[in-house]
Amino acid sequence: MPILSDSQLARLADQIKSWGKALGFQQVGISDVHLDEAEQQLHDWLAKGLHGEMGYMAKHGTRRSRPAELEPGTQRVISVRMDYLPAASDMQANLDDAQRSYISRYALGRDYHKLMRNRLQKLANQISHEIGEFGYRAFVDSAPVLEKAIAAKAGLGWVGKHSNLLNSEAGSWFFLGELYTDLALPVDDRTTDHCGTCTTCLDVCPTRAIIAPYIVDARRCISYLTIELRGAIPVELRPLIGNRIYGCDDCQLYCPWNRFAELTAETDFQPRHQLDALGLIDAFSWDEETFQSRTEGSAIRRIGHERWLRNIAVALGNAPPAAPIITALKSRADHPSALVREHVSWALSRQIR
Repeated sequence: MPILSDSQLARLADQIKSWGKALGFQQVGISDVHLDEAEQQLHDWLAKGLHGEMGYMAKHGTRRSRPAELEPGTQRVISVRMDYLPAASDMQANLDDAQRSYISRYALGRDYHKLMRNRLQKLANQISHEIGEFGYRAFVDSAPVLEKAIAAKAGLGWVGKHSNLLNSEAGSWFFLGELYTDLALPVDDRTTDHCGTCTTCLDVCPTRAIIAPYIVDARRCISYLTIELRGAIPVELRPLIGNRIYGCDDCQLYCPWNRFAELTAETDFQPRHQLDALGLIDAFSWDEETFQSRTEGSAIRRIGHERWLRNIAVALGNAPPAAPIITALKSRADHPSALVREHVSWALSRQIR
């Protein structure tokens, strides 16, 4: 590891922020590795079982909240954010049309993980070119990292009452990534909380998953139910899901701070395969091969065809009764998957009254 003076480290920190912005990150900040408060909050959340089936949130122990345990030698975290809101995205229109599907905005384009990791690697390469070899490791949802707590300490925003990171000049429609490093760079000041008395996110959550300010019960969250949950969606929550077949954006969609959100300039984040205007019946007709083809390079592929059909069956059950919907559901009534069959049966019971 190179030995740098305080002035050299300060200059390098400024360069890192400049390089990061040139690579397409809208903001770059630097934090230390002391996450005691966030660690306690995580412990309390897990102890209450609010993580549902997301066992990975607990299995890594303190490595999630103590960066040097995950990557030995880590002294600082370079935190970055990248806007992803596509320009031609009429989110409200999709939610209001019961015949169309709603897919979370982050999943409309190419999977962001590789794109951001590649950019972080380029940033690391530039640092190496400037000072020589140094210790680092890049993360984009790829390891146990408290990315929002880190980003908040790095001055990229504050964790809002919906548990997403908020920025007063950019809202919350952005991805986060991290570069753990052994460089003792100067750290940035954290941002203060600007949610104030606003409770919009709590009020609009369809399933009331935000059970208190800053506390989300994942077991009720539509993103968890449609993406993380592998089994049956609880019957009592199905009617509340509406036409959301992959994730949910309501707490961001109605957040007042998102009036400042910037549209993304990344072409990879633009909607692909018309996923931003996908009819439910059309999506339900996809066989596995079509699903694999239409979701190639997308985060959606991770749920697989079976859960894709499960989610759409719920959405069809929530739509106003219509003969084409009944026909579509009946076409899957004898599906090989018991999971699909059960959700189709529920949906048909809602359609045929």
